[in-house]
Amino acid sequence: MVSSTPLLDRIKDPADLRQLPPEDLRQLADELRLETISAVSETGGHLGAGLGVVELTVALHHVFNTPDDRIIWDVGHQAYPHKILTQRRDRIRTLRKGGGLSGFTKRAESIYDPFGAAHSSTSISAALGMAVARDLMEKDNHVIAVIGDGAMSAGMAYEAMNNAGALKNRLIVILNDNDMSIAPPVGAMSAYLARLLSGTTYKSVRRLAKGLTRFLSDGIEEKARQIEEYARGLATGGTLFEEMGFYYVGPVDGHNLEHLMPVLQNVRKTGDGPTLIHVVTKKGHGYAPAEAASDKYHGVSKFDVVTGVQSKSSPAAPSYTSVFAKALIEEASHDDKVVGITAAMPSGTGLDKFADAFPNRCFDVGIAEQHAVTFAAGMATEGFKPFAAIYSTFLQRAYDQIIHDVALQNLPVRFAIDRAGLVGADGPTHAGSFDPAYLGTVPNMTLMAAADEVELMNMVATQVAYDDGPSALRYPRGEATGLALPVRGTPLEIGKGRIIREGGRICFLSYGTRLEQAILAAERLDAEGWRTSVVDARFMKPLDVDLIARLVGEHETLITIEESAIGGFGSHVAHYLSSAGHLDGNLKFRSLVLPDCYIDHDTPSNMYDLAGLNSEQIFAQVCELMGKGSAQPTLPKRA
Repeated sequence: MVSSTPLLDRIKDPADLRQLPPEDLRQLADELRLETISAVSETGGHLGAGLGVVELTVALHHVFNTPDDRIIWDVGHQAYPHKILTQRRDRIRTLRKGGGLSGFTKRAESIYDPFGAAHSSTSISAALGMAVARDLMEKDNHVIAVIGDGAMSAGMAYEAMNNAGALKNRLIVILNDNDMSIAPPVGAMSAYLARLLSGTTYKSVRRLAKGLTRFLSDGIEEKARQIEEYARGLATGGTLFEEMGFYYVGPVDGHNLEHLMPVLQNVRKTGDGPTLIHVVTKKGHGYAPAEAASDKYHGVSKFDVVTGVQSKSSPAAPSYTSVFAKALIEEASHDDKVVGITAAMPSGTGLDKFADAFPNRCFDVGIAEQHAVTFAAGMATEGFKPFAAIYSTFLQRAYDQIIHDVALQNLPVRFAIDRAGLVGADGPTHAGSFDPAYLGTVPNMTLMAAADEVELMNMVATQVAYDDGPSALRYPRGEATGLALPVRGTPLEIGKGRIIREGGRICFLSYGTRLEQAILAAERLDAEGWRTSVVDARFMKPLDVDLIARLVGEHETLITIEESAIGGFGSHVAHYLSSAGHLDGNLKFRSLVLPDCYIDHDTPSNMYDLAGLNSEQIFAQVCELMGKGSAQPTLPKRA
């Protein structure tokens, strides 16, 4: 029976949900799906993944005693329905806005978020840690990790499962299978099998059979085990997980609460070790425009709920990502050794366009950044020119491979590092803050940062031409400056910067796209009577030490500016100045970098205001340095 009043209005937290009879859960799920669609239509964000787990979210919070029982959502893209049910419905329309809810799970936001997420494939490791800690404290709560089939392509997930299978602590892993079609058709028979295999009777019979075979010969016991596992593998597809030490249950229709609820209830009551429940769902389920879209509305801007049409405005300029794609396609049309590699982010990095042009020369390796880097290294040994296009925040996951498999062997892998600097609504988990610092310490690396889209094209051409070792090029998310683009980039001289404007007393030495803000600050300083030079460093390794020495000789103040953390470009300049004796005289030197804290999601402009890296804050900090005022940017508290 359908209630005449909205059930969702009665749910303030999961305790209220658990008071509902099972027959009301279908209506609640439908209302939750509509609320999720309505909220994301106003905020934008990740929609398809959340729509795919609405029924699973309702079932989990109904069966398990959250927050005492821990639910860890891998990545967090699918957690919007979870947030609505866990005391955050009144704020759900602040998603990804300044001061609002995070687009991912976040410990500081709610007791119902036991682990922060945003990077893939961490849930099983975290859940196992919680399960082991629970057992050491002799507690009895449940720990559930929900991980998508895409996230299972990362090695970390299998490392965690291998460890869990060896430790044998009580743990539930839910594999949300929504894309890979690794399961047989899901229907009444498979639902029956899942209920049977998750129940007490089957487990008791299984234990009895195993006990009896121990009294028989070793050969008979082993043969019986093989027969049972083979039969279960034919019926359920669970042999792989069983071999890793998990008790496999499934597949289960993740949108059918009558199938899903009994399985969760059985596992909650009978689970005595690591259990994997294989749940089959559809991304975007229940919303026709999402189901029809090729990406199932994975990430959307604001949209019209009725039509599904997104309100993306026509940009005044192409994005840096699309300029990179254009440049790489042009270079590849002249050089058949150029190949592209992405780690499950073809559209995010622009390599989907490259794949359209060169389908046999583009490789999506899945969520496996470590493999992507070493795969690129292998191609480089054979004379190819691999471009590993990976977000700065995700390249962090492959640091050892960069050092050991690429740089140590001086292999000419080209890193195209997207999302440099602050990225807006995705917040600190996706900020490209650290790559200059973590790559700057690696020998043999050549490091560049594009100040605008023309420079980006030139640097792609530079990477193609440079074959003497690894190189990395960083560029930000979002619209470029609107400059007219050449047909093809022009290779730059390695390690040489360029002077943008000549001054006399103050010099801004910029690395990356803060150059535009440095120019605006310089114009304002000139209006106040200062003579200000602006220089685009272009390269961090090798530094243009000849140019820097000249700048030091001609200016009393040198200020480096970059959209990255302490330890990057400014630190390298400071090291050179100190070792060359330039800091022994009257030179005033400052390095403007991202602050040593995490900046929460907001518009990029507001985030750079907080970081002190927009023109107004740059101007104020120079005035303070020159004794003409005092103005420090207001920085956020340490997270």
